[in-house]
Amino acid sequence: MKKILLLIIVAIAGIATGIAKDKAEISFKGTTHDFGTIKADGGAVTAVYEFINTGSAPLTIVNVSNGGCGCTKPSYPKQPIAPGKKGEIKIKFQPRGRSGEFNRTVKVKTNAAKSRMNLTFSGVIIP
Repeated sequence: MKKILLLIIVAIAGIATGIAKDKAEISFKGTTHDFGTIKADGGAVTAVYEFINTGSAPLTIVNVSNGGCGCTKPSYPKQPIAPGKKGEIKIKFQPRGRSGEFNRTVKVKTNAAKSRMNLTFSGVIIP
């Protein structure tokens, strides 16, 4: 009886460990982007952040913030990214009506083990 109970406990622990290991993981090629010097009237610019799902479960990007500014528009995959597959998050920045240095951060929320990450971009806007 004790052997059967021990066998059941070991089996449940093994299953629980296997389930816990099935997690999505997001790995970015880079999390910063420097636009350098851009013109205020030169039109919008776009930063592209490439990533790969290095986990063993599908990766879902839940949300990408706009950095608290209407001048920033994120776009990202709405469908889950399979393990081993790549994707990209694009951040479109409109410098019109602005000047000087800028540093912005957008927040990425996913279903990955580390569920929240920051992407940053910066530059200088000249009139």
